Amino acid sequence: MLRKDVNARSPLRVLEQSIHGGLGRGNLGVVIARHGVGKTAFLVGVALDDLMRGRKVLHVSAEHGVDKVIAFYDEIFADVAHEGQLEDVWRVRTDVDRHRRIHCFPEGTFSVTRLRQALEFMRANGDFIPAAIVIDGVDFAQLGAFDLKALREMATEADAVGQWPLWEVFTQPKSGAPHEHAGSVHAPDAEMAMQNARDVYARRGEAVSLWVVPSAMISASSPGDAGPFFDPGNDKAYRHPQFYKTPRGVRVF
Repeated sequence: MLRKDVNARSPLRVLEQSIHGGLGRGNLGVVIARHGVGKTAFLVGVALDDLMRGRKVLHVSAEHGVDKVIAFYDEIFADVAHEGQLEDVWRVRTDVDRHRRIHCFPEGTFSVTRLRQALEFMRANGDFIPAAIVIDGVDFAQLGAFDLKALREMATEADAVGQWPLWEVFTQPKSGAPHEHAGSVHAPDAEMAMQNARDVYARRGEAVSLWVVPSAMISASSPGDAGPFFDPGNDKAYRHPQFYKTPRGVRVF
C-alpha cells in the first residue's frame, strides 16, 4: 500500500470528521489525560501522519529524552508500516527522519520563550521551518495568557509555511508519446512534487515519464476571451482546405 493510502485509512481521519474536518488552520490542539494513558504515543501518531505527507514536524518534549522519543517513533512507524503493508518502507522511513526534528527540554526548563528561541535558531541555521509543532509533557494549566498567545502565533506561522505551492503534472504513457496533463499536486519543491506525482499518477505503471511545473509559471488565456481569441476566422476562407480546388489530374485520397 502506498503512503497516501495508509494516511487515508488512518484512524485520525475519523477524528478529523468528528471535529468538522480537523483542528483548523493555525489553531492549537490540547490532549488531556491522566498519566500512563498514552498521550505521547498519540502525539507521535499525529506527527507521523504529517511526516508521511512530506510535511516538516518539530517534536518538542519536556518529559522524555531524545532516545526515548525516537524509540516511540520507531515503534509506532513499524506498527503503521506493518498494519498498512506499506510499500517502499525504507524510503518512507528516510523521508520521515529527514522531515522531523526533536528538541528536548530538561525537566522544569521548558518555557515558550525558549521554544521560540530554539525555533528561530533552527530556521536561521538549519533551514528548518516546521509546518506543525508537537509539544509533549507540558502542563498547559501552568501557562499564562501571554504564553498561550505566543503559542498561537507560532501555530499560525507554522500553518503559513504549510501552504505548499500547486504543481501541474504531465504524464507520458509510453516512449515517444506526447506528455498529457494528468492533474496537480501540492509540494514545497520540485523534488517532492515529483515524488507526489509519481505516487498519485504513476503508481501502477501508467507513465514512463513525468513533468511537474509550478502552476504559477503557466500562462493561460482568459475564459472571457474565448470568442475573439479562438475566432476560427470564417472571414478568411483561404485558411480552410475547402477553399482550394484540386487540380485536374491530381488524385484525391
